[in-house]
Amino acid sequence: METPSSTIKVTALSEFKSMTKAGLAFSVVFSTLAGYLLAVEDFQQIDYLKLLMLAVGGYCMVGASNAYNQIIEKDLDAKMDRTSKRPIASGRVSKNNAFILATALTIVGLVILYIVSPKTAMFGAISIFLYTSVYTPLKPLTPLAVFVGAFPGAIPFMLGWVAHTDQFGIEAGTLFLIQFFWQFPHFWALGWFLFNDYEKGGFYLLPTRKKDKKTALQVILYCVWLIIASLLPATGFTGRLYLSPIAAVLVLLAGLWMLYGGIQLYRKQTDKSAKTLMLISVTYITLIQIIFILDKFLR
Repeated sequence: METPSSTIKVTALSEFKSMTKAGLAFSVVFSTLAGYLLAVEDFQQIDYLKLLMLAVGGYCMVGASNAYNQIIEKDLDAKMDRTSKRPIASGRVSKNNAFILATALTIVGLVILYIVSPKTAMFGAISIFLYTSVYTPLKPLTPLAVFVGAFPGAIPFMLGWVAHTDQFGIEAGTLFLIQFFWQFPHFWALGWFLFNDYEKGGFYLLPTRKKDKKTALQVILYCVWLIIASLLPATGFTGRLYLSPIAAVLVLLAGLWMLYGGIQLYRKQTDKSAKTLMLISVTYITLIQIIFILDKFLR
């Protein structure tokens, strides 16, 4: 039988996961760890303590960004079906308590990432600043918010590389570019099938503010840019970040799958095709990161 104290603990954990968007945070942490594994020379060079600190520090930073976001968008979240039950929007957690949590996560995250490497902490701080102070306020004002939000969203993949090398070079820049271009078809697909709900909160995230062929055409364009960016390591011009021919073919096939989803959205212009593209995009980013890692350690 559950005791009152155990019930409180379960509830607190549930609210914490909701405020920090645990699912999203874990996917971001995976991207960061993937970047770290790509940076090390071999398995013997992996520093598992640093890997753990990177995971915890990364979760803290993403969690803080999401909590700040929910504080700022409390009233707007309350208007949308998808977000009205969030802890802050529903009133279950006060803005003051949420702010204390977000600030504590920021401080803890920055300290941990600084111990990993100063540049890692710097990029982590830039990510939080852009997400909370630029992207979030712009969301109700202009679709360009998606472009701004793509910058902090692209940092995690390259952050792992910087954590190991304490340098931002062509390799980290390429990882940044891949995740940067990926976000446009991903978020526009999300903005498409959730258009009516976003509209309740005053958010118009599609590039034309409408579910039309022009928006779908831009989705296709960014899928093409994504394919090109993902294949750059196969050219041999991205330093230590390299893809073998076999891995390049697999990455290309994954990219063509994503492009197919974009083309289907252009042809059908339905919420179902947009949702399918969103699901493809989530699978795609994890899949190519796994391909990059396996290619590095198996070739």
